[in-house]
Amino acid sequence: MDALLAWASDELAAAGVPSPRSDAALLVGHVLDLGRGEVEAKALIATAVPGERVAEVVAAVERRARREPLQHILGTAAFRGLSLEVGPGVFVPRPETEIVAQYAIDALRARPVAEPRAVDLGSGSGALAIALATEVPTARVWAVEKTPETVPWTRRNVDRYGDGRVRVVVADLADALTELEGTVDVVVSNPPYVPERALPRDPEVRLYDPPEALYSGVDGLDAMRAVAATAHRLLLPGGTLVVEHGEEQGAAVRRILTDAGLRAAATHPDLLGRDRATTAAR
Repeated sequence: MDALLAWASDELAAAGVPSPRSDAALLVGHVLDLGRGEVEAKALIATAVPGERVAEVVAAVERRARREPLQHILGTAAFRGLSLEVGPGVFVPRPETEIVAQYAIDALRARPVAEPRAVDLGSGSGALAIALATEVPTARVWAVEKTPETVPWTRRNVDRYGDGRVRVVVADLADALTELEGTVDVVVSNPPYVPERALPRDPEVRLYDPPEALYSGVDGLDAMRAVAATAHRLLLPGGTLVVEHGEEQGAAVRRILTDAGLRAAATHPDLLGRDRATTAAR
């Protein structure tokens, strides 16, 4: 296994993969049903790998070398302790979005009601909606998603983790859930926010993430304007909106939320100190 792991790591490094050794170990572990630590341990003692398994590892490494997202190959993405199913047609949840989830969870926990209501606009994999439902078990959550290629992933993850407290709503986030107007405690969203002429640096994003989850108008904030208007419509007085955005968009997002009638807009950094989330109140 040591030679196979070394080869896989070298192949991924040559392809420009940012974390070649880690990805190589995860791919080998995926094929052999081993954890990353187990792979490294077995490599140290030169454990043999059956030939048919070697071929599967080679195929997986070749996919990753073409910069297909690691999560697509593994079939899952980690998010706040969850293992969400992902693949072509759905945006892969990012670690930086976990701070967005935390602000929404904190806002839900602070609501003085027995069953607070939350809405996730543009739910994608369902990551935010499911995080809210699993970490605030008293909450009722609506996951709004409209993209036909994405909705099956939303449903799959909600069916697995939602425990009957997350409802998937197939609708445009601009006009969804009219029946909930003025009754929602927290609205959360990770909308598309890349300007339409900007090309993401990473091939994994540029080539594999669905365009609907990336691009949103000339300044990247068309969807954000729709989120702000919908949040103003859905939230009850004192309710909270939490949105994710690009690191240079904080000021523009605060203006959008304020112009939509929300108040106390404030931008917060992620764990690397980059502006990542903005909150506002109804």
